Parts: sequence; C-alpha cells; structure tokens
Amino acid sequence: MTKPDRPLIIGLTGSIGMGKSTVAQMFVDEGVPLFDADAAVHQLQGPGGALVDAIETMFPGSTNSEGVDRQKLGAAVLGDPAALQQLEQLIHPAVGEMRRAFLKQHSDRPMILFDIPLLFEKSGAEGVDHIVVVSAGAEDQRTRVLARPGMTEERFEQIKALQMPDAEKRQKADSVIDTSRPHAETRRQVQKLVQKLKASLA
Repeated sequence: MTKPDRPLIIGLTGSIGMGKSTVAQMFVDEGVPLFDADAAVHQLQGPGGALVDAIETMFPGSTNSEGVDRQKLGAAVLGDPAALQQLEQLIHPAVGEMRRAFLKQHSDRPMILFDIPLLFEKSGAEGVDHIVVVSAGAEDQRTRVLARPGMTEERFEQIKALQMPDAEKRQKADSVIDTSRPHAETRRQVQKLVQKLKASLA
C-alpha cells in the first residue's frame, strides 16, 4: 500500500460547501501535517506570487498590486473550458512542485494529508494512498454555500457542474467523513480514522 520510505498519503477531497476545510483542521489537530492545495494557489497568486506575471500576460487586467484579483480571473475562465485549461496548465505544475517539497520536508512522519479539492476531477487520486471524502446532505451544502459573500444560485450551479457528483465521490472513497452531524461527532469520525490508519501502519 505505502512505501516504507515515505509517509502514508491521505487525499482529502469533497465538493463545495461540504466542510472540507473544517475536517482538514481536525486532522491537523490530531497531529497530521497538512498540504493545502488552495492555500498553495493563494500563495502563488498573492502579492509577489510566482505566477502573478504569467497570469497577467495570459489574462490582461486580472491582477493588481495585491496579486491576482480572483473575481476577475474567475470571470475570465468560468464557462470557458479552453481558458480554464490554459490556467490549470500553468498552476498545476507549480502546485505539484510545492507538494513534492512538502513531502520531502515531512518524510519522517507516519502520515500526511493532501487537501485536494478536485482530486477525482483532475486525477490527483493517483498519488495518494487513502482517499477521504468529506460529505454532507444536499440541503446543508446549499445553505452553507449560499451563505458565502458574493455567492449566487447561478454561480453555485456553475461550480457544482464542474465537480463530480457527491454520490459518485462517496462511492470512490476509501473513507467518508459526514459533516451533516454535530461538530463533535465529525471530530470523533476523524479521530477514529486517524487511529485506524496509524494501526494499519504498525
């Protein structure tokens, strides 16, 4: 399952509004180092970020002194598959490089967590040993997402259309963390899973 010369790699994923960030933090609380793909992208696109100039060249007017204007860039690529693919071909190799550096840095740990929002959609599943899907009921998901600033029904539907259906993700998962339950119950699910994975490595 896992090579002895590296940690067990847990791939954490889940559709928008499922509570993935909350669950990721729970893993961190259990002592599992976290690589957050979204945070890496923010770093690459933030003030002085390594990809800011290249993104401005590709999508003129999408950056400012703070780095990439995510709303302007989002408007430029949402609904345009070719533009989105062009952007991904720039971002994914850079994130992959950061992920490899993180793995090297934590090579002595029993397990690490990769938070990968589009793990199934972008074939990130190949590089992980155990896939954890964070899931919740459709109503919980909708309520959470529409409570976000600037979110509309139309934008929510557009984002959802780019993501694999939750039911399909659950089927493909090695483990599912259900966040429709109370917070303490979700935490118990995470603790139980970490204990189980540690036991499997013993």
